[in-house]
Amino acid sequence: MSATFDFNEEYTLEDNRVLLRPLRLTDEEYLFPFTEAEPDLWQYGTTQVSGGDHFQRYLATALRGRAEHTAYPFIVFDKQLNRYAGSTRFYDYQPDHLSTQLGYTWYGRDFRGTGLNKHSKFLLLSFAFDTLALARVEFRADANNQRSIAAMKSIGCTVEGTLRSNLATAFGTRRSSIVLSILADEWDATVREQLQGQLRK
Repeated sequence: MSATFDFNEEYTLEDNRVLLRPLRLTDEEYLFPFTEAEPDLWQYGTTQVSGGDHFQRYLATALRGRAEHTAYPFIVFDKQLNRYAGSTRFYDYQPDHLSTQLGYTWYGRDFRGTGLNKHSKFLLLSFAFDTLALARVEFRADANNQRSIAAMKSIGCTVEGTLRSNLATAFGTRRSSIVLSILADEWDATVREQLQGQLRK
């Protein structure tokens, strides 16, 4: 039996390494510095994020998704470094089909390759499958973004295929998007346990 995603609820997900709490407009002070110091974070993005006006629009779009009950954005806090690390969100939430996409994930360079992403993904997937009882969580990335693709495969995603030239980028070009997913039965059978094992290492 599925639970309804309550977009008015202040969901907080955490373990010993990471805390995810709902993104707020005031979080600009924590996240905006990344846009100036690390503009390469969005080299595969479909929207321009670097710069004050661009980042404010980025935040407004994320929060509008929550208001419209289609997305739920989080800010990510690294407990080990005691610093905000980036952001992630559920989006394209389709309750009638028990599915959502998980993405818009980015972390500052100090947090990449540290295991933070696996902790975040385990919390988000546990929430999606064990709390909301969703049937499917989908992931997408620029087909050229090998770092993101490798990260998704490492948590147990299955590659489904590539959508050719399906999106315009922020730089006036077009991108192809790779589509990956995890299904509820895969989560129950192997993915949850395998991901837990990786977190214990």
